[in-house]
Amino acid sequence: MIEDITVSYLESFKDKHPVDPILIEGLPGIGQVGKLVAEYMIHMLKAEKIGEIHSIYFPPQVLLDETGLARLARNELFLYQSEGRDIVFLVGDHQSTSNEGHYILADQYCEIAEELKVKRIYTLGGFGVGHLVNEPRVLGAVNRAELRPELEEAGVTFNRDEPGGGIIGAAGLMLGLSAQRGIDAVCLMGETSGYLVDPMSAANVLGVLSKLIDVPVDPTKLNDRASEMEKVIEGLVEGEKLKDEELSYIG
Repeated sequence: MIEDITVSYLESFKDKHPVDPILIEGLPGIGQVGKLVAEYMIHMLKAEKIGEIHSIYFPPQVLLDETGLARLARNELFLYQSEGRDIVFLVGDHQSTSNEGHYILADQYCEIAEELKVKRIYTLGGFGVGHLVNEPRVLGAVNRAELRPELEEAGVTFNRDEPGGGIIGAAGLMLGLSAQRGIDAVCLMGETSGYLVDPMSAANVLGVLSKLIDVPVDPTKLNDRASEMEKVIEGLVEGEKLKDEELSYIG
């Protein structure tokens, strides 16, 4: 029997009790900014996988590994335990393919947070501006006004008209839906062109997030990826300049 959403925890998690946890959401999105940050943190902190989420609201497909082995699309939960505060990570393959599914899945994620006694949620994403950005800002949104000064002190920008169209997907909906459950929520959005996977924007979001949660994460490898992508972008820009010069000459 296929259910709308199935949340299953690993046996190894059943005897664990997260201490004063926060939840960090980093699902696929614009520039894959949130996904890059969350998955990088999982890797660097050696967080342990604790659960899987399957849903009919994910795209109707299976994913293949390098050997051709197929599996259903899924999102995953990871847990990092420290002496002070634990972190639950929500990452995965997809967001919903429908408007209804976005609401239902986001509400399920908030329910998971409530069950794990999460006091604050951080959602991560990209803020697409449609052009290449040399020094990406980190923009913010909160579900309670009192949270804003803390973010501004950490370097987060709040502009009334940005993002103009609101925040789409889990990163936005979890802010609204978590408020109904009495859970504080913050959204951090890295400024990005939206055209490419953007490790430069992700590195900036990681820096701000590390300050806010007081969990240092070595950004070296992510910065290295950002430098590599910067060279790729420079090559693309040079290519566009050459095209423009050729067209100008032809004209």
